[in-house]
Amino acid sequence: MIRDPRLAFDLLFGAGGTAEQRTARRRERRSVLDFINAEVAALKRDLDPADRRRMDRYLDDVREIERRIQRVEERNTSGEALLLPGAPAGVPDSFDEHVKLMFDLQALAFEADMTRVFSFKLSRDATGRVYPESGVDRGFHPSSHHGEQQARIEEFARLNRYHVSLIPYFLKKLRSIDEGNSNLLDKSLVIYGSPMGNPNVHNHKRCPLFVAGGANGKLPGNLHLRAAPGTPMANVMLDLLHRLGVDDLECFGDSTGTFSLSA
Repeated sequence: MIRDPRLAFDLLFGAGGTAEQRTARRRERRSVLDFINAEVAALKRDLDPADRRRMDRYLDDVREIERRIQRVEERNTSGEALLLPGAPAGVPDSFDEHVKLMFDLQALAFEADMTRVFSFKLSRDATGRVYPESGVDRGFHPSSHHGEQQARIEEFARLNRYHVSLIPYFLKKLRSIDEGNSNLLDKSLVIYGSPMGNPNVHNHKRCPLFVAGGANGKLPGNLHLRAAPGTPMANVMLDLLHRLGVDDLECFGDSTGTFSLSA
């Protein structure tokens, strides 16, 4: 699990073969783009105007994220009191800022085809972290064990509503990226959910999911489907895998078949 935006950025774009070389570059306050100026200039001469604009936008996005990480590091190493004193220097105090940085890095990795798949946890399962932006002052894991008290259930719902509210930022980011005659969201498949139904008793029944993106034309969208009681979540995953072209897979996890995401 990588939670440090700096580490994720360096794994994707870092110039310098070793951690020491990358640290030295950061001390010099040089951008990773400084190392490819000549190559970029040569490549842009052979691009048409549309591709040149796409490339300029991509490089601008890389540099903008790099600057945001630098600002976080400067703030976290300034000696000021931190909400997360044990966190790496690249991790913002603000959870909202942290999540958006990681989403932007993932979108850039998709755009450059550095990866076709990623997974991202908005909260560790047993974390006691408090999310002030949610309006709840109780930690996540303690809130999940609500004792079936209505007020506590509603409090935990506010925490989860806050987490879900962060997802549209990523979806809009993908939709803003041109991808041929479409956009990156239309060519992506995004799944959000939890394997926990009632965390108070670690119940794994009636777990909701939502699926976004067009999966390159394989998902119809605008549907609300309810599975029969006892349907394994793996049935949904198997259907999605088939839609993504993994047709020879007959089962996945504890699947008992497929649960179709078509009307």
